[in-house]
Amino acid sequence: MTHQTYDRNLALELLRATEAAALAAAPLTGRGDKEAADQRAVDAMRNALASVDMKGTVVIGEGEKDEAPMLYFGEEIGNGMEPEVDVAVDPIDGTEFTASLIPGAMAVVALAERGSMFTSHVHYMEKLVVSRRARGVIDIDMPVEWNLVRIAKAEGLHPRDLTVIILNRERNQPIIEQVRAVGPRISLISGGDVAAAVAAANDQLTGKHVLMGSGGATEGVLAACAVKCLRGDMQARFYFRDDDERQLVVREGHKPDRSFGIDDLCSGDNIFFAATGITTGDLLHGVRYEADYAYTHSMVLRSKSGTIRYVDAYHENSKLRENGLLPEQVMLNHRPPAPSLSAARTPARARG
Repeated sequence: MTHQTYDRNLALELLRATEAAALAAAPLTGRGDKEAADQRAVDAMRNALASVDMKGTVVIGEGEKDEAPMLYFGEEIGNGMEPEVDVAVDPIDGTEFTASLIPGAMAVVALAERGSMFTSHVHYMEKLVVSRRARGVIDIDMPVEWNLVRIAKAEGLHPRDLTVIILNRERNQPIIEQVRAVGPRISLISGGDVAAAVAAANDQLTGKHVLMGSGGATEGVLAACAVKCLRGDMQARFYFRDDDERQLVVREGHKPDRSFGIDDLCSGDNIFFAATGITTGDLLHGVRYEADYAYTHSMVLRSKSGTIRYVDAYHENSKLRENGLLPEQVMLNHRPPAPSLSAARTPARARG
C-alpha cells in the first residue's frame, strides 16, 4: 500500500470517528444535559479512534489524565501502527449548543505529524482568522482598525461590508466596541469557536470574513489545523486571566507576550481535519432521524491535497438500534440532572 493511499484511508477513519461522536450525542440534543451528551461523544470517539492505523498521542483533549478518563492529554491512541501523529479532539465543539438545541454544535478531530501541534495549559487565546484572500495581511499585534482596513482591501470590500465573528464574552467587549467604531457587521456567538474559525477561513461559502477576540486555547489549535487546510491565515497570542497563568506559560518554556502564526500553532505539512454536525449551523447540517436512516453531514479537509469534501451519510437505523443509539433507546436510560447538581458541575476543560 502506498503512503498516499494510506493517507486517504486515514481521512475516512477520522470521518467515522466524528460521525460516531455526533450520532452518540444527537439523542441528547435539547435535553439540557451537556455533561451526559459530552460523555457519550467522548466514549464513541475514543472507541472509533482506538482501531485506526496510527500511533497517535492526544495533545488536545478532554483534560489532564486525573480529570478525564478518556481522550486525556498524552493518551496513546490508535492501534500502534505507523504513522506517528499528534491528535487533537473536541468530541463536542459547543456542548451548550447541544444541550439547548442551538445551531452550530459539531464533533471535531484533527491530526498531523508527531510534534507539530502547539500545546499549552493556559485556557484562553486571542485569535485572528481570515480566508486565503487576506492571507499575509494580518497582524494581531496591530490595532483592530488597522487589521480590518487591510482585510477589507484584500477582500475587495469596504470595511463596513465585512462580517466579523466574535465570541460574546465580557472580556471581548473592548474588541466589539473597536469593531463597531470601524463599521463592519458583527456576528456574536455564544460558543463553538472552532466552527467560527472554519467559517471565517471559508468566507466564500459562509459570508463571514474574520474571527476576532479571545476563546479557548485548545480550540485555537484545532482551528489552526482546519484553517491551514483551507489555505487561510491565523494568528494568536495568550490571553491571561491572572499572573499565575502568565507564570505557567513561562514554566512551559513559552514567551508570554509573543504572537503565534499559523505554522507555530500547527507546523505539519500533512494535516487532516474532520467534523460532523450535531445541530445544524453555518457549516454543517445536524443529525436528522428518518424512517429508516439517521442522516449525518460532515466535512473532511486535507492540507496536502487542499481538498475540501462534504459527506452526506445515511446510517441504517437497525444498526443504530443494535448499538443502542436511537433517541428512544437513549432516553429510556437517561436521567436528567437535578438543577442544583447541574449548576455545580465544572467541565474538565474550559470551553470558550
